[in-house]
Amino acid sequence: MTEAELLKRITINPKIFGGKPIIRGMRIAVEHVLGMLAAGATAAEILEHYPYLEEADVRACLVYAQRVVGHERVEPAFVDSPD
Repeated sequence: MTEAELLKRITINPKIFGGKPIIRGMRIAVEHVLGMLAAGATAAEILEHYPYLEEADVRACLVYAQRVVGHERVEPAFVDSPD
């Protein structure tokens, strides 16, 4: 599945979660899936707990996140170097 096809799985509906990106119009936010992955859950574990999701949905969340942060500038923390 191409990135473009994966991104079609991410939708926005102003009536669901205030317009946050969601998966295929369902009431599961992209940020929720990303949070589970960040907390250490595997894609398999997520799919086990959310049987209506598909592996491509998890991949779509990752592609979406990569595209979003790819356009965002983040300033690294300044660290003093030892003298």
